[in-house]
Amino acid sequence: MILAVDVGGTNTRAAWFENGDLRRSLRTRTEATYKVASLESWLRALLGEEPRVEAVCVGVAGPVFGGRSFTVNLPWSVDAQELSRGLGSIPVWVVNDLEAAAYGVEELRPEQWAELCPCRTQLPSGPGNRAVIAAGTGLGEAGLCWNGTEFQPFATEGGHASFAPTDDLDVELLRWLWKRFDHVSWERVLSGPGIKNIYDFLLERSAQEPRTVFNTAEEIASAAAAGKCALSVATMQHFARFYGAEAANLALKTMATGGVYVVGTMAVKNRMFLDSDHFREAFWGKGRMRPLLEAIPVRLVLLEDLGLLGAAVCARRRLRQLRSA
Repeated sequence: MILAVDVGGTNTRAAWFENGDLRRSLRTRTEATYKVASLESWLRALLGEEPRVEAVCVGVAGPVFGGRSFTVNLPWSVDAQELSRGLGSIPVWVVNDLEAAAYGVEELRPEQWAELCPCRTQLPSGPGNRAVIAAGTGLGEAGLCWNGTEFQPFATEGGHASFAPTDDLDVELLRWLWKRFDHVSWERVLSGPGIKNIYDFLLERSAQEPRTVFNTAEEIASAAAAGKCALSVATMQHFARFYGAEAANLALKTMATGGVYVVGTMAVKNRMFLDSDHFREAFWGKGRMRPLLEAIPVRLVLLEDLGLLGAAVCARRRLRQLRSA
């Protein structure tokens, strides 16, 4: 059995998978990340519930080097060797959370995604690179490179690349953000906190004060979905546009002709805004690169536990390599 773990800025989740059948988890556990004082102690308690676990894979938000994470949105780091020693020397791997999600892409079935941008043109056949993007507490991005035999996932920190405005209002937003952050990355507009940043910017420049001022991304998105607040609707439309633009940036940088996969709970909950011309036109609208981007499918992954599935796939692959060495 494999224990898969997804450590996010908001929640830390775990799931048990049978090594021979990863189609569904046997059971899951979720804990607010701020309540997890020690990941090792939390995992030790989970292993005590299931002694058959033979490997653990942890997907964690932030850069990972040599099995050790260097976190940005988390209060502590994660070290694979330290976890392995603390958990009785069973194999433990630590990877970036979006890299883990990328491992899960290969296990997806067609009914587990929805097309956001269908292919308008065709490229020569053959496996092409793929890309994964997820806005949540932060903005994660990863790729899958075809090595001639299989897809090899790799992590990036593209979410921290500089935000690029595309019109006068975006420039105004950028100047507004410069007053609040020393570096304005895509994560500042494409995440839960990013939704709040967009909303606050539009609220400040609005000539009319709304009857209700919202304080969280969830409240803004909910009001927009219900059509109760024009300012919230405008916020989510900008959010969708930024999502499409940065998804296209990632596709171009990784030559993801095999598709871009939009993942995460936030994307699924806000599907009505992403499945729109705001997203599509921002994705396709890259000037001379439009014909290339119109040939790249963009898929919304409906499986919200892709990170857990991917961590299990990663553990299975590395366990096989360990045993064959």
